[in-house]
Amino acid sequence: MSGSMYKPTVIQGTAPSAQQAPTSIGIVIIDHGSRREESNALFSEMVSRFRANSEFTIVEEAHMEIATPDLQTAMRSCVEQGATTVIIHPYFLAPGRHVSEDIPKIAKEAAADFPQLNCIVTAPIADHPLMFRVMDDRVTEAISHSTSEAE
Repeated sequence: MSGSMYKPTVIQGTAPSAQQAPTSIGIVIIDHGSRREESNALFSEMVSRFRANSEFTIVEEAHMEIATPDLQTAMRSCVEQGATTVIIHPYFLAPGRHVSEDIPKIAKEAAADFPQLNCIVTAPIADHPLMFRVMDDRVTEAISHSTSEAE
């Protein structure tokens, strides 16, 4: 469905099969991290919503820097909850340096503590077709909001 030009990266082990039970897959959603507590709280809320609406029961948040928990802590939590595969999703729009270099490097270092663990980093949100709908919704919302305020 995504049609993305960006592909997941296997960091360690193998990619999960379609038959792997969702209860053995941990999801770590990672963002940059912020000094603004409001930003970190919004990210935590988004991760909670994902967890509540997903078939995956092991879902953790992580921050690349500045805030906690870090990726190592989130991965450890996934393993402690029974994950044999951890899928790391960068909550970034574009495949800049953090997505293409930093997160895979940090993931590889963290995965080394769990040699039995399969670890994969997803493609960024980037060019997923639904992003165009989201942008359209935001533009329409801005037009609607500014029109109603002008009246």
